[in-house]
Amino acid sequence: MPQYAMTIGGARVTGTATFEVVNPATGRPHAEAPDCDEGQLDDAFTAAHEAYKSWRRNERARRRALHAAADLLTRRTGQLAPVLTAEQGKPLKDAAYEIGGAAWWLRYAADLPIPHEVLRDDPAAHVEVVRRPMGVVAAITPWNFPLMLACWKIGPALLAGNTMVLKPSPWTPLTTLAFGELMREVLPPGVLNVVSGLDPLGASMTAHPVPRKISFTGSVATGTKVAVAAARDLKRVTLELGGNDPAIVLDDADPHAVAPQLFRYAFENNGQLCSAIKRVYVPERLHDDLVGAMAKLAAEARVGNGFEASVQFGPVNNRPQLERIIDLVADARGRGAHIAAGGEPGVGPGYFYRPTIVTGVGDDARVVAEEQFGPVLPILPYRSVEEAVHRANDTHFGLDGSVWGGNTERAAEVAEGLECGTTWINTHFEVHPGRPFGGHKSSGIGVENGRLGLEAFTEVQVRHSPLPR
Repeated sequence: MPQYAMTIGGARVTGTATFEVVNPATGRPHAEAPDCDEGQLDDAFTAAHEAYKSWRRNERARRRALHAAADLLTRRTGQLAPVLTAEQGKPLKDAAYEIGGAAWWLRYAADLPIPHEVLRDDPAAHVEVVRRPMGVVAAITPWNFPLMLACWKIGPALLAGNTMVLKPSPWTPLTTLAFGELMREVLPPGVLNVVSGLDPLGASMTAHPVPRKISFTGSVATGTKVAVAAARDLKRVTLELGGNDPAIVLDDADPHAVAPQLFRYAFENNGQLCSAIKRVYVPERLHDDLVGAMAKLAAEARVGNGFEASVQFGPVNNRPQLERIIDLVADARGRGAHIAAGGEPGVGPGYFYRPTIVTGVGDDARVVAEEQFGPVLPILPYRSVEEAVHRANDTHFGLDGSVWGGNTERAAEVAEGLECGTTWINTHFEVHPGRPFGGHKSSGIGVENGRLGLEAFTEVQVRHSPLPR
């Protein structure tokens, strides 16, 4: 099997041990990744700490390097996309799209202005607020968009003058390891170190004394552990955690017109997206029409190996997640749910599960109350808009939400009542590297992207210079 290597201090580093990476379309191992040990992790943080001393001093060089990184990533899309499809499962065209998006994020970050504010400038004094880098950043990324979400962190962190140790999910380490190898061509040694490994590598990173910032994307349960570990020595944290995003369809919406968009944003990346639509609330009189339209789309969806050109949806990424989806649907069935489409694993050794539409369950069903993070969508009737908003907010999640209706002004008014980090009107998951992205409640702490995301990788320093009389 192909064996990948880590990048530590600008050098190729193999592990003293390895672990297998499974292709979710076959259910079988297809490559090996290094399992970073404690000494190698120390080496990575030492390399980042040493590189920080010079990297932080030349903003122009940092911007040039990030542009070079984006250009190189664009040129190597054809090399990386098959690696991503083989380990994550998404169709090859979607893998190429993710890599292109990662390059876009790096390029956008390279041109962001670093905030600077003058508070006072008079004959007595000059007072300004500057943004200083924090030092070494520990970044931990998930398996659904391994490269894209890594670059959400890499771009602003490195632009601000920090260096980084990056750990991808053990389910999808290969594309990130290959990316780290590419970055040796354009980044100085130690600026970006990429390690991989099984538990407890992530916990070792958050407890390590060197990093001053932890940037984590993943589940609420793990994010809570990261916050606790970081609090011991007051590391700064950005936590982008889970979501159970509601979509509210208003009574002036055309169910047949909105169904394709709802379907797209619910099942993008096979539903393995923190910001995917995960609950749909629809007026009682429109319920059956919307369910019928959504069920038809689910029945017609093409599910299979991501290397097949006609496939829309690949497999679920890993067996534990597939088993969770199976459990959620079984729980719904036990509560009397109607499965309007799907509801069964696919045939074969891979982790396939057809897009599934669930109706006839209450808000207390697990498939509604929990984040599914897979190809399952409950559709729930409501009697009043006030009721729909209340039910949408009745959760510890608060990442995103959307409202769909013919009157956009009315839809916007309804969206104001949603308790979440982002609201969309007649669309969903329209993200941009210049727009802040983050959650309320248990969906996270802090934001990524844009000016605010850049500031999250900096410390504020006030400089007061009394002027000579």
